Amino acid sequence: MSASTPLRTALIGVALAATALVPLQGTALAAPAHPASGGSAAAPAAASSVSGIEDATARALARSLADPAWRGEVRRAALAADTVGLGGLTGRAAAPAGRNLAAGIAEADRGVAAAKGLGSGAGPLLRVGLANASMRGRLAAGTAPLVAAAPSDDDGATTFTAYDSRGTAHRLALDTPTSRPVYLVGIDGAKAVAEGLKVIDGALAAKGLNAPAPATTASTLAAASGIDTTRVDSVRVADVQEPFFKGDAEIFTLVTGFGKDGKPRVDTVEMPYLNKADTTYYPGQVLVNWSNYKYDLADAVMMEDDGDTNYQALAKAIATVLLTITDQGAYIPLADAVLDAIPTSWWTDDPDYVESWYSLARSSSGKRNGAAGNGWMTVSPYHVSEL
Repeated sequence: MSASTPLRTALIGVALAATALVPLQGTALAAPAHPASGGSAAAPAAASSVSGIEDATARALARSLADPAWRGEVRRAALAADTVGLGGLTGRAAAPAGRNLAAGIAEADRGVAAAKGLGSGAGPLLRVGLANASMRGRLAAGTAPLVAAAPSDDDGATTFTAYDSRGTAHRLALDTPTSRPVYLVGIDGAKAVAEGLKVIDGALAAKGLNAPAPATTASTLAAASGIDTTRVDSVRVADVQEPFFKGDAEIFTLVTGFGKDGKPRVDTVEMPYLNKADTTYYPGQVLVNWSNYKYDLADAVMMEDDGDTNYQALAKAIATVLLTITDQGAYIPLADAVLDAIPTSWWTDDPDYVESWYSLARSSSGKRNGAAGNGWMTVSPYHVSEL
């Protein structure tokens, strides 16, 4: 998910460099044949889920590679960068097969945005890149590649499906070598999270759940002297809830408490740097802006976007629960309410729960272990002075 590796399925890791190629028997694939002469390419199917769109796109791209000229263009792009946007790649294609694929990719990009509940401003999200850098030599030497979308579930899968230029499906095993390079089709996870949090912010604002603090004489004076915040000095999680074959995680945090108006409040915090398990990061990132909160306490719920997250639906679910909670004149932890709002069906390869911190105080300082025992962070009060 980091800026250098924006593909959601990312680079699978060393394990994928050792995969087995096993043709699937009796698999019916309904994509029309793509002629090597550069005729009409198979457009990605209009699947309802992100994983379905990725798989259909991978299959269509694989069939289009029957055109040698287009296959060369894709190869050069894959060797030049870790990942490349499919919309841009097909849009500027010189080979007919690439140009013929452009409309289907544009449709698939719109389908991804719709499936994730993103606005029209999300732009192209689908990307493609080599599954592992160790495959570069074989690709450069002209070995015919396969194309796959990484698995989109958290059930401990050890295989996934890839396609060749005839549209034939092959099962790739994670523990046996193969001599063929593999392209992975996925989405720009960092971009999707950034756009998704904008959707959540807008939806919650419409319900009054992250409204600006009302102006008062006291708040005006406080603003004039700066604002008090809680800063994350360092953070580490043992499990980012991202299967190893998917690469980097896409982490975000929901900060909850009661706003100045007495209503529950949710502020979204993007954490694009926090993408590896058992790695300590030192972001110096502001987590809580206390000028937004009535009490000197707040909760934080850390989540991971696993691809099929629909941000509009997530915001609606959270708002529905929080709007039933009223201020009783004392702080009430809201982390459980946020977690309870997430439908059970979303806990498999959707926004996964990573960790939570209860009752972060305005004065909190030092190491705070998460409630789930999966992570910790060190925090400190941090005053942001007026410019």
